[in-house]
Amino acid sequence: MSASAAAGSRRERLTLRDKLEGRELDLSLCGLAEAPVRELAELPKATVLDLSCNLLTSLQPEFSRLTHLVKLDLSKNQLRELPAEFGELVWLHHLDLFQNKLQSLPTSFAQLKSLKWLDLKDNPLEPALAKVTTDCLDEKQCKLCAVQVVEYMKQMQAEEEKAQQQRLEKERSKQARKEAELLRQEEAKRELRKQQKAMEKEKRRREYEEAQAQLRQRNETPAPKPSVAPHDAVVGERRRRRRASAGRWSCRRVPALLFLVLVLGGLMAGLVLYCQGQGPASPGPCDHVNRVYAGILNALRQNLIFQYFLEICHMHA
Repeated sequence: MSASAAAGSRRERLTLRDKLEGRELDLSLCGLAEAPVRELAELPKATVLDLSCNLLTSLQPEFSRLTHLVKLDLSKNQLRELPAEFGELVWLHHLDLFQNKLQSLPTSFAQLKSLKWLDLKDNPLEPALAKVTTDCLDEKQCKLCAVQVVEYMKQMQAEEEKAQQQRLEKERSKQARKEAELLRQEEAKRELRKQQKAMEKEKRRREYEEAQAQLRQRNETPAPKPSVAPHDAVVGERRRRRRASAGRWSCRRVPALLFLVLVLGGLMAGLVLYCQGQGPASPGPCDHVNRVYAGILNALRQNLIFQYFLEICHMHA
């Protein structure tokens, strides 16, 4: 605080003290647009305060700290409202609010249990509040006004507290429903994740069992034989029948062939012996047979084995 401001504050305090007469402080008709709350707080002896006929439109919240006040005159100002904490002036007995612009009172007004006198004339009060006031034409009416207004404000405070409690209950209920919904959603998400995990596990189990079954089937099932087409089967069957028929034909004809070979061999041998007996110069077929026989002997003599065989035959002959 500057020196000039401090000096001004000291002069104001001196001025307030100059206006203090016993317990009464008269600040009426001073043209005040704001109550000097700080300076008033330094004068706790001033239990009676007159601020009438000034230019006050409102009171600071700090005004409610002047709890030493017993009598307060705020008549003939421009007050549109009182601070919400006004009910903290619990020692206030006398309150004059005549000719202001008040429409309502703070619910804390219900705390003014010591209030015995009240004047609210010439204020544009709301109908419900105006209904419980009096004309305050005498002391009795002003006292009745104080009692009725304080009682009315108690009801307003109770209703406001009830409404506030209902709002709080509604808010708590809303919050509880919100939390319950969040919990339900979280539980649903957990259950969904649990089901998904169970389904994935079941899927893996089935895949594992199918793989094991296929493995066992491969180990237990023998290799399949190659399938034969119908045409190939018919051709094979025909071939088997021909081979079987040829085998049977060969078996039946072997003795006849052997007999035929022996007969032919005997005839040939007889013919050769006959032609040999006729001599090499025999005319006709024997000449040809002898030449063929001589050619065969010459060819066989070139082979040592046959030569040896022929020598043995000549020796025995």
